[in-house]
Amino acid sequence: MDLLKAHKRRTRLSESAYIALNVGLAVTLLVIVLAVQSPWLAFAVVLMSKWRALAVRPRFWFANLVANMVDIIVGVSIVVLLCGASGAQWLQFAITLLYIVWLLFIKPRSRRSYVAVQAGCAIFLGITALSMVSFSWDAFLFVLAMWVIGFVSTRHVLGSYEEPHTHIYSLVSGAIFAEMGWIGFHYLMAYPIPGFQLIQFSQLALFITLYSFIAERAYASYHKHGAVRRSDVIMPILLTIGIMVATYVFAIINGTDAL
Repeated sequence: MDLLKAHKRRTRLSESAYIALNVGLAVTLLVIVLAVQSPWLAFAVVLMSKWRALAVRPRFWFANLVANMVDIIVGVSIVVLLCGASGAQWLQFAITLLYIVWLLFIKPRSRRSYVAVQAGCAIFLGITALSMVSFSWDAFLFVLAMWVIGFVSTRHVLGSYEEPHTHIYSLVSGAIFAEMGWIGFHYLMAYPIPGFQLIQFSQLALFITLYSFIAERAYASYHKHGAVRRSDVIMPILLTIGIMVATYVFAIINGTDAL
């Protein structure tokens, strides 16, 4: 009985420590952005938070970093959003709260539905942050970053299915993201959101996230039934079409060129 009580006590302590460390990470990023007003130190903190990925033999470093890239992309994107919301502390606090939700309730989950949500967050936040900072970049760097986002997000989802061709499919997905990034780089636009003028939603991030949702539902249907069932993808397709039409209408109403 004493051993059971000791085990429960250690479990509670470890859970409390886990919560405290993750909340501390999010708050630290906010404090750095508010105090230093430079993203580089915050980026370094995000990378240092993944120290466990390097606490192995060097030959495993690359594989561990790739496995943690979804979390890294989200963390780096949060820093970019915090910097983009400079001057609006309420918005920075809201972004920090969302990051805490990611760290405590989304990132630790291993169910396929949560894994898909994790990849979707990396895609949307990653491309949104990339669109915010890449206006003066060379097109090659933008396309390369898009390839990385596509590769690691696809690899993350397929890993939950134990897909034998994960690497090949991830490379193909990265190439598709890169091609869409090439087009998006030359025709990039963002939608102003009422009350969020400091941060605008990237059209490229929104549309690619929707396309990725359709692809994930199609793959899940194929994996379960051996074929893509219309009933499994019709609602995601209709949702995507509806949101795309709504964004164009919203852009026209706000006097923005929708195309």
